[in-house]
Amino acid sequence: MNLARLLQLASPALPVGAYSYSGGLEAALEAGAVHDAAGAGRWIGDVLAHSVAGMEAPLLARMIESPGARWNELFLASRETAELRAETLQMGYSLNRLLKELGFEECAYEEPSYPAVYACAVRQWHIDAREALVAYLWAWLENQVMAAIKAVPLGQTDGQRILLALGARLEAIAADAAALHEDELGNFAPRLAVLSTRHETQYSRLFRS
Repeated sequence: MNLARLLQLASPALPVGAYSYSGGLEAALEAGAVHDAAGAGRWIGDVLAHSVAGMEAPLLARMIESPGARWNELFLASRETAELRAETLQMGYSLNRLLKELGFEECAYEEPSYPAVYACAVRQWHIDAREALVAYLWAWLENQVMAAIKAVPLGQTDGQRILLALGARLEAIAADAAALHEDELGNFAPRLAVLSTRHETQYSRLFRS
């Protein structure tokens, strides 16, 4: 496994703008669904279980192992609000541009999502598929915790507790994602969708989603 490349791809220093998105967490704070460390942990854990694990992770596994525009289109269709769709397209665009600037091939889809371009980087950088999936999940989790630290706000130790607890689930999620059949894919997080819709017109906010 190319560990250094994997760490680079999962690093918060990767210039794709992930820090500017909360993935619905800020809207949950505004609605009072999250107001402390315990609530932040529950919210992030629920999104991980009911959205990321059931749709994003298994689609990423397919994008890595058997690339095709179909998986990218399915992922974009699973984004339930304009801002969640814009989030993955902006991050995909930024990573695609970075690959080109680093001398690698871009993802050739017309509207590449972030996981589609991530998968393209994984293949070109010869990173193990399972390890790449765990790293992707970790990067998502870390960004959620960083958003919670800023917005709840949480102390650094509280953030590390959430990472420790939820990070322990990632290996199993990656294993299950790779084994899911296509008819088992599902993104069932209605409260996230509703709050994301409200966030699009939220008056005061720090994040773009």
